[in-house]
Amino acid sequence: MKYQFLARILREEISLHGNDRNYKLPTERDLSEKYGLSRHTVRHALDVLEEEGLINRLQGSGSYFSGNNPGNSMRIALILTYADEYIFPGLIADIESVIKKSGYTLQVYTTFNRISDERSILKELIASPPGGILAEGVKTALPNPNTDLYQELSSLGIPLVFCNGRYSSLSHIPSVTDDNYTGGMLLTKHLLSHGYRDIGGIFKSDDIQGPERYSGMAAAMRDADISLPDKCICWYDSEDRQNLLGSPDNELLKTFCKNRLKHASAVICYNDEIAYRLILTLRSMGKNVPDDMAVVSFDNSYLCDISPVPFTSLRHSTGRTGITAARMLLKLMHGGNVQSARLPWELVPRKSTKQMI
Repeated sequence: MKYQFLARILREEISLHGNDRNYKLPTERDLSEKYGLSRHTVRHALDVLEEEGLINRLQGSGSYFSGNNPGNSMRIALILTYADEYIFPGLIADIESVIKKSGYTLQVYTTFNRISDERSILKELIASPPGGILAEGVKTALPNPNTDLYQELSSLGIPLVFCNGRYSSLSHIPSVTDDNYTGGMLLTKHLLSHGYRDIGGIFKSDDIQGPERYSGMAAAMRDADISLPDKCICWYDSEDRQNLLGSPDNELLKTFCKNRLKHASAVICYNDEIAYRLILTLRSMGKNVPDDMAVVSFDNSYLCDISPVPFTSLRHSTGRTGITAARMLLKLMHGGNVQSARLPWELVPRKSTKQMI
């Protein structure tokens, strides 16, 4: 978000002035003109810095550095791929509910699942270390050049916990993730138990959750002695995501349906975002769910119920990712020992499947 971008720049400016308590930030008007942002966005960014205790705002005079260290130990940095859509507002609220009870403040960074943005954020945190870091890795199914900066943060003694996505090369850093392999098996077995055999899938290729969920699906098909229909497996990456979710004509999903899923009677979707859009696309093509195709998914979000056909999805059976990760980080920050956790899934059946004859 734009205000977060500006807040990040201003923190860097403040850190460059060391302990100069007389340092005055540019005026709202100057910041607005320099960065091409609205006055409202500028004020929002300054509000964030004021809440973090980095600036004092004096009416009629301007905003001044408070003298507090931008890297004070009561600040926790939260790095997410996205922040204001889908499941992420709830994730942030869960984390904030835990850390505020312990007197910490939360500083949210958004990478948009881009390696370059992640590197910029990590460099800022190395320059102004927080008390702890919760991080969702970027494109975790691929080699990532930023693991060196995570290693540097770890060597500086900054407590760090991964949530949702983590890097295999940093397995020594604790993480809270979903049991995606078992989740893929669970959805596949659900479809098999209803008589479906021609099962396809739509999975994300560059985040580790996608290959893990696909792997669980493949294992369940193997165990049932059913050949995996390779032609019915569709893959997309972070750069395709906007086309899948934001394009009004959903050409990529239509292509999947016409070319890759035309022989599938059921589809396992990477998450509820994809499942919801798939159902809309199928309806636009004159197909019905579940009569023509069953649809199942992961996350059990609000999208399951607002869909034209409420669809079956998986939810966490114990704990919630944000709460579990925040508690783990606080324990680590207070000198405790922690172990990585995988959260199990449970099925929430809805109307997107039927019993096949």
